[in-house]
Amino acid sequence: MSEVTAAYPVGTPCWVDLMVGDQQAALDSYHELFGWSGEIGPEEMGGYTVCTLHGKAVAGIGKAMAMDGQAAPPTAWTTYLSVDDLDEALRAVADNGGQVYTGPHDIPDNVGRMAVGADPTGGAFGLWQPLDFVGAQLVNEPGTLCWNELNSQDPQAAAAFYSRVLGVSFTPYKVMPGYYTMHAGGRTVGGLQGLDQFPEGTPSHWLAYFSVNDTDATVDQVTKRGGAVLQKPFEIPAGRMAVVRDSQGGVFGVIAMPPTA
Repeated sequence: MSEVTAAYPVGTPCWVDLMVGDQQAALDSYHELFGWSGEIGPEEMGGYTVCTLHGKAVAGIGKAMAMDGQAAPPTAWTTYLSVDDLDEALRAVADNGGQVYTGPHDIPDNVGRMAVGADPTGGAFGLWQPLDFVGAQLVNEPGTLCWNELNSQDPQAAAAFYSRVLGVSFTPYKVMPGYYTMHAGGRTVGGLQGLDQFPEGTPSHWLAYFSVNDTDATVDQVTKRGGAVLQKPFEIPAGRMAVVRDSQGGVFGVIAMPPTA
């Protein structure tokens, strides 16, 4: 298991969650797909569910609802980036041309603090300041988060924004021209690319990838449950991947990574 117990370095994707219209249907679907466990949470938390795998927190699923005067968000997976001071990070977001949609919010019981906003190219993201909860406690294993990638209308502008706000850096990935790896805390933590390979009109967006044992079998499961295939399985240096949309519209990637020696 790739278990995480300490806070993620600043700028590292540390959590993902899905806001949906039918929360119970999503919980049932991802239980069947990835083996996640979780029940609709208490009313005072908006019913938010922390899904677990092998007893470790791996992702959140909640009911889409209006917050802070904003309309209810669309069905989407949100990538959260770790920060050590949320208020300071939000000031940096605003000072560098970003937007703040909701927050800061203090999560009860000293869990942490969160906000959601967008970079100047329109890519929505979350910020998470951990207190007692660092974020995903299990990663890079089948059924868990393994990669986060920003697909941007302007990769250079996006890279400059996240570098100034979070102190991350970006390096061209020689194996894939036009692709950049994102670095924080001395590690590669995510990716960035333009929208050249996407359908015209695709907005900037963060995409969460989950590790699976068999990409083709997972894609079949998604379609059998009313989802759709956006990018058929194909090989990349990291393994065999695909991009799919669940039955409520949540888009995510899946990767079957080759076994490590």
